[in-house]
Amino acid sequence: MTLPKAVVLLSGGMDSTTTAALAQRDGFDVHALSVRYGQRHAVELDAAFRVSQRLGIRHHVVVDLDLRAFGGSALTTDLPIPKDTPMAEIGARIPATYVPARNTIFLALALAWAETLRGSDIYFGANALDYSGYPDCRPEYLEAFASMANLATRAGVGGARVTIHTPLLRLTKAQIVTLGSELGLDYGITSTCYDPDPGGAACGRCEACLLRLKGFEEAGLRDPARYQAAHA
Repeated sequence: MTLPKAVVLLSGGMDSTTTAALAQRDGFDVHALSVRYGQRHAVELDAAFRVSQRLGIRHHVVVDLDLRAFGGSALTTDLPIPKDTPMAEIGARIPATYVPARNTIFLALALAWAETLRGSDIYFGANALDYSGYPDCRPEYLEAFASMANLATRAGVGGARVTIHTPLLRLTKAQIVTLGSELGLDYGITSTCYDPDPGGAACGRCEACLLRLKGFEEAGLRDPARYQAAHA
């Protein structure tokens, strides 16, 4: 039996890894899409490769699209990465790590590939609870993109409705960690940090690390990721 095809945006982080596993659980033939966009934490692409291998994803494409030409983000310039943000302040404002229009660009690439594959499903690990306040992770944005997708493509006009699956959207990080544990995922091969060292060890201080560590702590589990010595 031929499985239906779904494109999964795979960054190599905890959320996208969980999302890919859920797409497989839902019965899809997963086509993983990663983007090398000039991010300073490009080690996440190595993690995405490890994840695709571990999950047995046969189709994994890395697209090169250098957003450093635009700048505007601490992830694509030499602006400092915010560190040690109090947990109560994370998500209260749009941080310097926001990359202008990044998720719109990524979802557009996923949409193009899905249409080429004659697939109608895209999986995206957006989260709107324990998150850094990015505007392109909000439910209303994702609903608007799905509406646009069905107006902008030959497949959509022809009646093949595109569905944007966001299974983690309303889960806390602790719930995501618990879900991943139930799925048997090895989060030790993932990379979440915005400012890892050259060997890939996480800083433990950026907002992405703080949210991840909070999730493991609240789930009562140990984070298997490698952290720099001061935060091991």
